[in-house]
Amino acid sequence: MKLKDKVAIITGGAMGNGLGIAKVFLKYGAKVSIFDYSNKLEETVNNLREEGYEVDGYLVDIRDKEKIKQSIEKVIEKYNKIDILINNAGVAKLTPFEETTDEIRDFHFDINIKGTWNMSQEVLPHMKDNGSIVNLSSVTGPMVADTGEVAYATTKAAILGFTKGLAAEVVKKGIRVNAILPGYIMTPMVEGIANDSDSNNPENVVKGIANGIPMGRLGTIEELGELAAFLASDEASYITGQGFVIDGGSTLPETMSVGV
Repeated sequence: MKLKDKVAIITGGAMGNGLGIAKVFLKYGAKVSIFDYSNKLEETVNNLREEGYEVDGYLVDIRDKEKIKQSIEKVIEKYNKIDILINNAGVAKLTPFEETTDEIRDFHFDINIKGTWNMSQEVLPHMKDNGSIVNLSSVTGPMVADTGEVAYATTKAAILGFTKGLAAEVVKKGIRVNAILPGYIMTPMVEGIANDSDSNNPENVVKGIANGIPMGRLGTIEELGELAAFLASDEASYITGQGFVIDGGSTLPETMSVGV
């Protein structure tokens, strides 16, 4: 198993992409600690333990560096090391730019950027040679954007820059840093976007999204988890400072025309 006995921290692992990553990591033999402040954390951890996996949950708001530090110390007490950090936790609230309050802007910046910064800064002193950090960016920001996404797109573009800058700093320590740029993955965040739309039928919104993707569907959280597992594993030992798109080809078309 490619992650056997690797100790991994996954932020935002109680649901969505983070849960997909956690499931795949556990399948490959990792010992997983989920950092999340969702009320689903306990349920998720219990469900995974019932499946026979070694997993712990820590109620952590990644805006709180002291709480991060305390929780990391507990992971170190148990395992004496941290091999992998997955900076997955993130938020998205769509609002037109001119209607975006400072509070909404800071909500995105504090969790998506500062939270990733906080986690990385606190984990790195405990990460030794052959460590791996994987940050969740997005195709939104670095590659594409829609209306209402200025705050979200800004933060996800920043994550890609953060990835490259940090990779250059820690490469001599034997630590790799990469990013994943998902397109549409079927997560609670996407369901929320569909529910918040003007449509009276959120299911049709999801179908409409799928129709715009060359593969004709949204990705699964497990598919994203497989990419994260590869980047975190020794199989990716010569890869650092890179961003990997997983989007079913949604950023591929040159135009949105649908045939001749």
